[in-house]
Amino acid sequence: MHALEMIEVVDAAALIEALRSAGVQQGDQLGLAIADGIGAGFATDTGSWSMSTPHPVPVAAAIEDAFSPRWTWWNSDTAAVLVAGGVRVARCWDVSAAHRMLFGGWRSEPARVWAALNGVSAATIPVMGQLDLLGGGGDDGQPDRPGRPDGHLRPDWVAGGWATNPSHLAQWAATACRAVALQRSVIASLPDPARVEVTVRSESVAELLCAELAADGLPIDLAAADEIIATFLGPRPRHEQDAIAARRRRDDVVLSLPGVGSGTDLRNPAHVRSMLDRVGVDVPDTRAWRLEPFRATSEVVDALLTWRKAERIETTFGFGWIDKHVRDGRLRGAWSGSDGAAGRMTAQAGLHNMPADLRGAVKAEPGHVFVRADLGQIEPRVLAAVSGDAQFAAAAAEDDMYAPVAARLGVDRSVAKIAVLAAMYGQTSGAAGQALQGMDNSYPVAMQYLRDADEQGRAGNDVFTAGGRRIRMWDFGDQYAENPSTERSAMAARGRFARNAVVQGAAAELFKVWAVTVRARGGALGARIVLCLHDELLVHVPSEHGAAAARLLDDCLQEAAWRHFRSARHTAAATVRFVADITVIEKWSDAKG
Repeated sequence: MHALEMIEVVDAAALIEALRSAGVQQGDQLGLAIADGIGAGFATDTGSWSMSTPHPVPVAAAIEDAFSPRWTWWNSDTAAVLVAGGVRVARCWDVSAAHRMLFGGWRSEPARVWAALNGVSAATIPVMGQLDLLGGGGDDGQPDRPGRPDGHLRPDWVAGGWATNPSHLAQWAATACRAVALQRSVIASLPDPARVEVTVRSESVAELLCAELAADGLPIDLAAADEIIATFLGPRPRHEQDAIAARRRRDDVVLSLPGVGSGTDLRNPAHVRSMLDRVGVDVPDTRAWRLEPFRATSEVVDALLTWRKAERIETTFGFGWIDKHVRDGRLRGAWSGSDGAAGRMTAQAGLHNMPADLRGAVKAEPGHVFVRADLGQIEPRVLAAVSGDAQFAAAAAEDDMYAPVAARLGVDRSVAKIAVLAAMYGQTSGAAGQALQGMDNSYPVAMQYLRDADEQGRAGNDVFTAGGRRIRMWDFGDQYAENPSTERSAMAARGRFARNAVVQGAAAELFKVWAVTVRARGGALGARIVLCLHDELLVHVPSEHGAAAARLLDDCLQEAAWRHFRSARHTAAATVRFVADITVIEKWSDAKG
């Protein structure tokens, strides 16, 4: 890896002039590495610039205003620095996000990305200190350069050496640009490179959105949250002794019932199973869904399920959760634009699994409303688009696509819904069995698309979403060598995963294209996304713009679907209709569904 010519600049004005002299234009790629208190490094494919300044974020803001470049950085840590400094940029190329798209999985640290792009094994990535014996060893290269002769990055640079001085920052930005060039070479070798590059760009901006979501947080009415939690746990405890006493009182409600026994440990599944046996409830396990049918006829089951709900609130979403994660009236947690499987967004701090009872505490700030949009029947509609099945696409023209499917199959709507979902999840028995035969006859193209993915998964081959994300299959190794029936079962599970992943992954891609489109278009209305929950967007907007924002979300959905599927090889994809339930509300709990 050869060092580019580096120019030292003293301020933003000098940098802007230098970039213009180098031929940088609006929207061009520009590498960035930034460190508060140190400075910033900028790079293109042909040059790099370093600046020493204790406050580098305003410099990046000035460059955004002047060029609105496609910022290039290693991962969303750089985006988080900008967002924390009050800077919102329009577009980026996130090297980590692109790596997850092209190579699959979740791990995407710079050393692993660089190894993959340079064709060297991740097993030989060098490490620092005594553990270097476990790494690749060999020539570390020049200390003032990030790369080693063996194709790896220097471990001291990866561990933070890139941020020690402005010269290193500029080189780190240039190395990110080189990584993008190598990623584009990988993309160029794929069957539909233009489509994959568009997806990488939207995935990159989704990571930028994640940095903004983590910084902005979800509006929470603290008084309402305390009141809701208190309905399950009692008043907020003054100290630990209060909390212990409250737990005992909740336990006693169950333990005092006839047949339970005061020695039962409600937090021990074996104890709970024995307790249920004693009161005449015969179940193979104590899962909530298994117990729910007995609730109306068993006082013990009813009390146990009520106790469990309170227990979950206390241990995961109680007063401690509020105290830990809510600051300045906002619930904040870390976000990621992609999990390690099909690429769905993930969030921490309970943002993705908050109990419905607590949604009443998610309240828009004064002078604002929420616009909530929930995609309808997204995965079946995506299947119609990515498979190119014209008949299935025609069904998606309806608000409720299960109705025309039911009519075509000659079954009730409920059975048609089960059949469609069973097809995507690989279920072949039960109520779906007979209807699936009708699916094969009526929608053969869609069903073949799923079967192809299933076969690839069974064979251990990676599968790819319509947008180009690689979804890795796992290797069984030797664990099933002596048990063929178990191996067949494991292969079937892998096939089911693959057939669902190609649909779920494409749906996740569409959702993120929709979200980043709303992010781009919503600024004029003062709208900001505050929650991305599976197939649901929650947008915080000034009250006077609520109706306009609702229209915007639907417009953005249609634009996103057109953009994401316009280059599909199947003309039927362009005819698929995507719908969302969109409402303007003050509290999240006001939304139906």
